[in-house]
Amino acid sequence: FFRPVHSRTAKMDEELKNKYPDVKTLESPVVLNGEVVRGFGRGSKVLGIPTANLPQEALDQLPKDFGTGIYFGWATVDDKGPFKMVTSVGYNPYFKNESKTVEPHLLHEFPDDFYGSQIRVAITSFLRPEWNFDSLEALIDCIKMDIVYANKALDIQPEGQALLQ
Repeated sequence: FFRPVHSRTAKMDEELKNKYPDVKTLESPVVLNGEVVRGFGRGSKVLGIPTANLPQEALDQLPKDFGTGIYFGWATVDDKGPFKMVTSVGYNPYFKNESKTVEPHLLHEFPDDFYGSQIRVAITSFLRPEWNFDSLEALIDCIKMDIVYANKALDIQPEGQALLQ
């Protein structure tokens, strides 16, 4: 399911490489499609990190053995983009979710919400497993580091953009 991270990631900052020792590029990208739906209302309001949630049916598009965790790759919204993205696939242990979700955060500033838009996500790399946190602040800090890592990694893996064009 995974292959070693491309050698170009050697350009990554040493601190980031040490924080994310489990990063792996997927052997084949996993592409999900769906309408952007309202989630739990925590992304923008609680975390300050908006997400473009996929509907529960989108989980059926994941390979059967696709593990939970934090991933990154590319996304389009209504055929615009592609935009860099980092996504949670799982149960969000800090919030004790009972159902599995896919919650992409796009690394692009949008002027408005885009609920009801069609999103297409190409997951190209595994970043880290799901972790629980002692505080909301620790969770937010970690998500911000996830975003920094994904942003830098996608700068040196631009070929993933072609998956959505």
